[in-house]
Amino acid sequence: MDKLRLKENWIYSLLLFAVLFAIIALNTNEFFYKSGSAGIGILTLLILNFKKVKQPNDSWMIIGAFLFSIAGDWFMSNKLGDSMMFSKGIALFFMAHLGYLGFALRNGKIKWGFTLAILVAYLLFFFLMLYPNIEDKILLYAALVYLLISCLTFGTSIGTKGDTIFKRAFIFGIFLIVFSDTIIALTEFLGYDKLDFLILPTYYLAHVSITFSLIRRQNIRETNL
Repeated sequence: MDKLRLKENWIYSLLLFAVLFAIIALNTNEFFYKSGSAGIGILTLLILNFKKVKQPNDSWMIIGAFLFSIAGDWFMSNKLGDSMMFSKGIALFFMAHLGYLGFALRNGKIKWGFTLAILVAYLLFFFLMLYPNIEDKILLYAALVYLLISCLTFGTSIGTKGDTIFKRAFIFGIFLIVFSDTIIALTEFLGYDKLDFLILPTYYLAHVSITFSLIRRQNIRETNL
């Protein structure tokens, strides 16, 4: 039994590589390592998709989300003060959110009460704090649209159904993305940089948490067959 359990759970060890890449990225700022948490997530989900008991097709939405996250991170890492590069990065992260949103909808339903509450809070944050400080109109609209999709994704993740650990890990991953993005907004648009040391760790941990949630779901499915 122990050997069988070890055989089923070895895939979790890949998360250690994602964490290792994140640690190296935090100390070197090399883009190869910065893309590691999402990249390892993609590799892990592809492996799960080739197992005898495959992941449901909705796992491709997460793979796509991770790919767009890597692309968006490249634009953010190379923006060098260029607002257009920043806007392109936001657009790619928007596409990533569509993947997370699609996955959440396939595994539950939107929690409208929570979604409306967080949406009101973030719209107040946008119009009272961000709007007066963003002069570039394209960047302004991009930030607003991204804020809307972020709130919708978070609200939908709360309605995820299934195994408790799978659900909580996925919600936690989406929360970390929203949290990281909020700090980015405070740093980039308001000049508040006291929390910017949390941006990348929470971003990397989000990928690890979401990947963990899908591994967990896969193991539950295999156990029930």
